Amino acid sequence: MSGLGEKIPMPAGFPEAPDRDAFTYLLPGNLVASRDPIVVTTILGSCVAVCLYDATSGIGGINHFLLPKWPAATGGTPRHGSIAIPKLVERLLALGANRGRLEAKVFGGAAVLQQLARAVYHLGAQNADVAIQILDRAGIPIVANDTGGHRGRKLIFHTEGGLAFVKYL
Repeated sequence: MSGLGEKIPMPAGFPEAPDRDAFTYLLPGNLVASRDPIVVTTILGSCVAVCLYDATSGIGGINHFLLPKWPAATGGTPRHGSIAIPKLVERLLALGANRGRLEAKVFGGAAVLQQLARAVYHLGAQNADVAIQILDRAGIPIVANDTGGHRGRKLIFHTEGGLAFVKYL
């Protein structure tokens, strides 16, 4: 897990985490998986965050990747979607989540720089497409998808129930 940050006010109707220590800020290239309720926040531009949760077990997690694919057959880090998504699934299963009950929410993938926004297939679009393709191949349904556009996003994700709140920047 990333370092803990200051408590973030939750939107109306958004469940509070049970205590102060259950809040964390997710840095790019990292992931969080937990069977305990945690509220995770991150900031996305062209990066993508995939939130996965098993509502029955209350196990959930999130990653934040910067680049779509690791170019080599081996190695890689969660900075790449092709590594970050399988690693998150692996961690959730190790905590006791059931693959057949996992659901996904995908956020980010914007073209925040004007020069890049003119490109037909900019980095943000590539990141979002990789997430969707990997989740599809894994048989994990995407129940929410807020990707693309030209604005960054602040994402708040509650691991226990899979609730997510997005604020455009």
